[in-house]
Amino acid sequence: MAAPAKAENLSLVVHGPGDIRLENYPIPEPGPNEVLLRMHSVGICGSDVHYWQHGRIGDFVVKKPMVLGHEASGTVVKVGSSVKHLKAGDRVAIEPGAPREVDDFFKIGRYNLSPTIFFCATPPDDGNLCRFYKHNANFCYKLPDNVTFEEGALIEPLSVGIHACRRGGVSLGNKVLVCGAGPVGLVTLIVAKAMGAATVVVTDLSASRLSKAKEVGADLVLQVSQESAQEIASKVEGLLGGKPEVTIECTGAESAIQAGIYATRSGGTLVLVGMGSEMARVPLIHAAIREVDIKGVFRYCNTWPMAISMLASKSVNVKPLVTHRFPLEKALEAFETSRKGVGIKVMLKCDPNDQNP
Repeated sequence: MAAPAKAENLSLVVHGPGDIRLENYPIPEPGPNEVLLRMHSVGICGSDVHYWQHGRIGDFVVKKPMVLGHEASGTVVKVGSSVKHLKAGDRVAIEPGAPREVDDFFKIGRYNLSPTIFFCATPPDDGNLCRFYKHNANFCYKLPDNVTFEEGALIEPLSVGIHACRRGGVSLGNKVLVCGAGPVGLVTLIVAKAMGAATVVVTDLSASRLSKAKEVGADLVLQVSQESAQEIASKVEGLLGGKPEVTIECTGAESAIQAGIYATRSGGTLVLVGMGSEMARVPLIHAAIREVDIKGVFRYCNTWPMAISMLASKSVNVKPLVTHRFPLEKALEAFETSRKGVGIKVMLKCDPNDQNP
């Protein structure tokens, strides 16, 4: 299957704060270890919205036009000369982070920490919210026939949940607290249940998001408002009948981190997933004297095979997370919907000839 002769590659490009545009880019030519993909489904992440609104996330600053998007799936159109495991027509999910070198982090299996990693839609690297995109073939994974393109695109956020639960050591019979019922909190909930957690309680400010948490498997939910961190921790303990062995904080809010420390069982683990302020006031001594381990999460690594297995076996169901769908031509409307926090996951369809999930 040859690449289309007409060089039309509609792409969503951020130029700076508040400035995103639909533009036509050239269709790229894959290198020896790359594949050219016809993109199908791309989810909008909070980071995409942040780059649009602010032109930066921390030290990652948009200094030149950058294609957005990193939660993606598509179809192989053309393979590079050295690619043996994929062929034209294969449906794939894309892992957006591909190491550029075999450094020490790569060697120990923690390539997500490599300072030189390529990552879609992180300056200066272009993302894949476009019609055609080329990517490292080793980080494109074939989708089983019973896994849809949308599910393939959702492997990226699902991987955050897998990595967080692995870092927390979630295992059979655990009590787990998930702070936040946004997309990342919900996939973390889904994975925790799949990994054998006996009871998962989810906290959030929003009643509608907690309702979605119940829909996708939360055993208990707690709507919070003006309570102190200690009061929230006490309510969580009351709901669970004991403190959780694992707390996974998915909001980045200082108050939620504080509540996570107070809530977690002595000897347990608090995993920090949400990105908030660089500096936060936390009751660190309270964690230290109870040996509550605090672990960070940066993206994910070695998760796509597990996620695909979970989806193929139907041990997890991520379909309810997609609440809005737009064609690529309506990307600006889609981003505005995501910015307003309407629904859970907004999905863009990049292939105008195939609008199936």
